[in-house]
Amino acid sequence: MAKRVKQYPQERGTVLFDIVFEDGSRASNRRVPMEILGGLDGDQPARELIEQQEAEIAEKAGRPPRAIRSMMRAAKPEPKPERV
Repeated sequence: MAKRVKQYPQERGTVLFDIVFEDGSRASNRRVPMEILGGLDGDQPARELIEQQEAEIAEKAGRPPRAIRSMMRAAKPEPKPERV
């Protein structure tokens, strides 16, 4: 019988980003899947995905897409206190 190899927990879920556009408007909590982040590219894959999302949103709204000035990861929310 073969031994079972213990697997490490996988990082799953999403990372939230706050986006500031060239026109000064802001979008908070844009979700990006965690598996596309990391590596040598850092947050560049997230920027590309958010630009793609913005293009789709703009097309549906019938307006030109907004250019991203800056983006940063949103602060993690405070954990809720446990009930006693």
